[in-house]
Amino acid sequence: MYPIRLVGGLNRCAGRVEIYDGTQWGTVCDDIWNINNADVVCRQLKCGSGVAALSNAHFGPGNGSILLDNVECIGNEQYLYQCNHSGWGSHNCGHQEDASVICSDMYPIRLVGGLDRCAGRVEIYDGTQWGTVCDDIWNINNADVVCRQLKCGSGVAALSNAHFGPGNGSILLDNVQCVGSEQYLYQCNHNGWGSHNCGHYEDASVICSGI
Repeated sequence: MYPIRLVGGLNRCAGRVEIYDGTQWGTVCDDIWNINNADVVCRQLKCGSGVAALSNAHFGPGNGSILLDNVECIGNEQYLYQCNHSGWGSHNCGHQEDASVICSDMYPIRLVGGLDRCAGRVEIYDGTQWGTVCDDIWNINNADVVCRQLKCGSGVAALSNAHFGPGNGSILLDNVQCVGSEQYLYQCNHNGWGSHNCGHYEDASVICSGI
């Protein structure tokens, strides 16, 4: 009824929150903006859950109307407009206060080359491209996180040396070190996006219990 979108981020699951009121797209003010609000936005966009609720036009200021202010979600609403707010177009904000979110599905992962989607070479999307993960210090804790993120159970094996064949393109993560309780692979310690000393013969792989 009132669609939303995220603008200015690396992909559709991160950016400045904009909502359509039936006649125009406009922004949302960051007053009392919090992770419950982000959860609702991410759920409405089928982007997982909220990772960050950002203020001060983190992804750049919008233009045109500011349509919602003082948005206060419980967190279980299906749509952002169902949350308490000041009323359509009622606000005391400027675009320097535009609200933004980052959703958990901003950095999706996949397994390639195995028998099904729960085994294979680990690949992650950085917002612009898919790339591989280097096997340096790759272990079962890392595999557990990958499998959990993919809803493939737990890790059975953390494999190195391009076990399911080498990838191509970029190597996006290296020295990934998970505790094992992280919900998403990108939350684990690593060298930083694109920082590595590897070749594709070192691509990391996993086998999950859900195979």
